[in-house]
Amino acid sequence: MTNARTRLARRVQHHDRHIITRMMDIASGLPDVISLGRGDPDLDTPAHIVRAGQEALAAGATHYTHPMGMPELRQAIADDIARHGGARYAPGEIVVTPGGQQAMFIIALGLLDPGDEMLLACPGYNPYLQAAELTEAKLVEIRTSLDTNFTLTADMVRAHVTPRSKILVLINPANPTGSVIPPAELERICAVAVEHDLIVVSDEIYARLTYGDARVQPVAALPGMRERTITLSGVSKAYAMTGWRVGYFAGPADFMPALAEIHHALAISTSAVGQHAALAALTGPQECVEEIRRTFDERRRVLCDGLVAMGIPYAEPEGAFYVYAKVAETGVPATEFCERLLAEGRVMTFPGTIYGDYTDDFARISLTQSVPRIREALERMQGVVEAIRREHASA
Repeated sequence: MTNARTRLARRVQHHDRHIITRMMDIASGLPDVISLGRGDPDLDTPAHIVRAGQEALAAGATHYTHPMGMPELRQAIADDIARHGGARYAPGEIVVTPGGQQAMFIIALGLLDPGDEMLLACPGYNPYLQAAELTEAKLVEIRTSLDTNFTLTADMVRAHVTPRSKILVLINPANPTGSVIPPAELERICAVAVEHDLIVVSDEIYARLTYGDARVQPVAALPGMRERTITLSGVSKAYAMTGWRVGYFAGPADFMPALAEIHHALAISTSAVGQHAALAALTGPQECVEEIRRTFDERRRVLCDGLVAMGIPYAEPEGAFYVYAKVAETGVPATEFCERLLAEGRVMTFPGTIYGDYTDDFARISLTQSVPRIREALERMQGVVEAIRREHASA
């Protein structure tokens, strides 16, 4: 029989089952697993948003919408971007997609040719790696480290620019590290983008979820950036709406017709009921966003205190809802630690290698469980850490 690998396209580099899938398969056979792996909040979508979806279904929102998204939703997105300090967009400069991740692939398909270079901080959100792969572009990984809290800098970007560089991806706040680029540093990074005529994909999906003094500066609002920036975001994280699958991208008008046609070919349109719910999210009361942010902030402090007690360093989580912990300090690589933590402690976390980390030292721990469950997860983790350290002490 012909090997399936010989039939796959050359552009497909990931042939085997992904480690996330493998770990979820393991978890399915274990009782009472505390999941701190996926980027899916455990919080319910706010009630007024759910009601809007239900009412839309009852009113017949079961058909295709405008391919670029309902006009009233695109206007609400434009208003929301401006309200939070972003650039001003017309509805025709916005495309609503089935989640931010599909927006990312549409952008890659529309802008990258084989051999073009896409620059991305490493570690970084792993689907961007796959987007480069599927477009036969080259991913240029800009290595960041715990020494600078995994923050990308202008000097780092400049050192990796070549004549083939085309897209610079900025994920701010960062996934998986939770770092936030200081506004002054972001301005310097954007100056490099202007100097080298780079298109910037500004992934601001977590921008409403920041902590302490951290603040996200929208890229497209900076001088000289609107005409070269595509802003990517959605309602999944700030409104706990991951399952509704509504994201969007906004950019210069001359980019939109071609990118919108790719979206049309892939999805025809985004779910009508999801769009009605997203409209309610953006135009309704916003107190729910602050409640969600405060919930994650409390969980963040509990988890970080627990890691300190175990002697596990971590990147200071300034945004998003992740803690990037150096679990290799326990004495084993992060991949082994995560597998043992799942098998022995029934706690799921993901190793940083999933996110392109050039070390096997870190694990991404999601703040996607209640405080009592996080405390229980820390107790279970403590037991696994002590077991690993005992093994090394007796070796």
